[in-house]
Amino acid sequence: MLFPVTQVGSWPRSRRLLQALRDQRLGRMPRAAFDRFADEEVRRCVRLQEEAGVDIVVDGEQRRDNFYSFVTEKLTGVRLMSLAEMLDTVPDKSAFEEMLTTLDVPASAIRNPTCVGPLARRDPLAADDVRFVRGLTDRPVKATLPGPYLLTRAMWVGAFTGEAYESKTHMGEDVVRILREELLELRDAGCAFVQFDEPVLTEIVLSEECERRTFM
Repeated sequence: MLFPVTQVGSWPRSRRLLQALRDQRLGRMPRAAFDRFADEEVRRCVRLQEEAGVDIVVDGEQRRDNFYSFVTEKLTGVRLMSLAEMLDTVPDKSAFEEMLTTLDVPASAIRNPTCVGPLARRDPLAADDVRFVRGLTDRPVKATLPGPYLLTRAMWVGAFTGEAYESKTHMGEDVVRILREELLELRDAGCAFVQFDEPVLTEIVLSEECERRTFM
């Protein structure tokens, strides 16, 4: 196979699944009921990939609210906070509000996984999802994970994180350890490919304002 075909990771979610995600987050749907619903959506996602001839399949991140904040329910020491809750902790409030205006979204609509205590894995980040997909197909399976830079930059909010870690680097060491533990479990679960997503690295490569806070 000269050029194996795969998919970026996320897959469009149905309106029914988006409503189920909201209901589960708000406590209106038990986790077991949500998982049964999501299982059907993942089966549909895998079937469509097979029909399209995709060589390395994904679960479509159907169970995640977004590609990185889902770690809140998998890790200890993390709390999902809206940007409105974080606003008073931002040094440059005017620049932060300008960023929100540019995004054209209210501060309450963006939720950030914030480190509020020592970090550790409570549940696998993606290994259980990979095991489920491997039971649906004989094709290789890819797992997608947020990268260490993204998670460190996103989860460090000094006013909340500083009580648990003396520096961003100190916290980042635990982030790397967690991702390494997950990588080894994914290997043992038969995962063929692991993709670490690092979209905010462009801030380092292309931006002259690397210290400016973004929504991540």
